[in-house]
Amino acid sequence: MYSGNLVEDDARIAEIVRKARRVAVLGIKTAEASGQAAYDVPEYLQRHGVEIVPVPVYYPEAKEILGRPVYRRCVDVPGPVDVLDVFRRPRDIPAHLADVLAMRPPCVWFQLGIRNDAAAETLARAGILVVQDRCLKVEWARFAVG
Repeated sequence: MYSGNLVEDDARIAEIVRKARRVAVLGIKTAEASGQAAYDVPEYLQRHGVEIVPVPVYYPEAKEILGRPVYRRCVDVPGPVDVLDVFRRPRDIPAHLADVLAMRPPCVWFQLGIRNDAAAETLARAGILVVQDRCLKVEWARFAVG
């Protein structure tokens, strides 16, 4: 049943965080947006040893973010990722679903303040773990850093 792929309990959150070594970030911002979560969260994770794969929605001129090459679609990211971290407004997520489903990440993480139950159900039904409305930086500090 798909509801088992909707992750809300701390034990499963901890398991996802501890396995997260390569994280694609949909909606990442550039260094000019320092002070905003869509830049600061991936920058924090990178400082703690996580490989960040930038997938910006804006910034068409950006070729690199955080010193890593930029990809314009999730499906274009080479190789597997452990988590797709999403920084998009809830209403904007449906436009990315086909791309995310084509990518097939094991986990999609909607950042703090981001919740789209219909999109989460679609992803969960496809066998993808979904975390909603949680900050990956906060959960990383709770469970991975020690």
